[in-house]
Amino acid sequence: MEVVITGTGTPMYQPGRAGPGVLVRYQRSAVQIDAGRATTLRMAEADFDLADLEAVLITHHHSDHLVGLADLLFTRWLEDLGRVGRPSLPVIAPEGPAADLVRHLLDPWEAEYRQRAQMQQRPDDPTPDVRPFAPTERPVTVWEGDHLRVEAVAVHHEPIEPAVAYRVTAPGGNAVVVSGDTRVCDEVERLATGADLLVHEAFAARAITPGLLSDPAALAEYHADTVELGAMAARSSVPMLVLTHLIPPPSVPEQRMVFVDDVRAGGYGGEIVIADDLHRWVSD
Repeated sequence: MEVVITGTGTPMYQPGRAGPGVLVRYQRSAVQIDAGRATTLRMAEADFDLADLEAVLITHHHSDHLVGLADLLFTRWLEDLGRVGRPSLPVIAPEGPAADLVRHLLDPWEAEYRQRAQMQQRPDDPTPDVRPFAPTERPVTVWEGDHLRVEAVAVHHEPIEPAVAYRVTAPGGNAVVVSGDTRVCDEVERLATGADLLVHEAFAARAITPGLLSDPAALAEYHADTVELGAMAARSSVPMLVLTHLIPPPSVPEQRMVFVDDVRAGGYGGEIVIADDLHRWVSD
């Protein structure tokens, strides 16, 4: 099992940080969780063949997690010219605004892709196979591919609803949990128990300098406090915690250490990774 962080950014753009996304691979099977800005480029830099992509999973409908999805769908379709007739790419999303957005994502590009299809005499198009599901506080299986199985659970990103976390499990039991955007919550703690690593968003309140954010208190209401995250990761006994979607985005080592120190203050003793784009983890 291999996990590649395709993007660690937030809505605030920063050099070197693409929009949120995680690629999970096992042999020639792979799923992508979220597709923020520049996701397709990061996948290329990870030496990933889009032909191996079995599904995309969306955590919620915020634009920073989705603006790269149209590019991903189009690029996969264009590169499939020699494999005309491949089924549409499944996109799994919680029913509601996220699934609705994906259903209409390529509407503005319909004239172009129909013209391209006619020019290339191909019967298919890049529109996705949207597969909505109803999230609950208990894990539900939302995808089973050739090798990978994915479960989802509702998380707490209110007032943004629904929002979910995913657990991807490979043959042999290796598993990764990706939080999406959420406060620290029991649902992710239960989902992460027994997993090999937890990829979780992180909000370090004491790293915020005056004027950096317009309303830090509002953000703190629906993002994961780093100290609380450390306590939750300790309770789940997950051996590795990968921090992404970092608020505020660190640009110097001292800022990165704030995240580490806060997680340690929460009681977590496992391995901590302050993720950069293309951070890679491979199971033993």
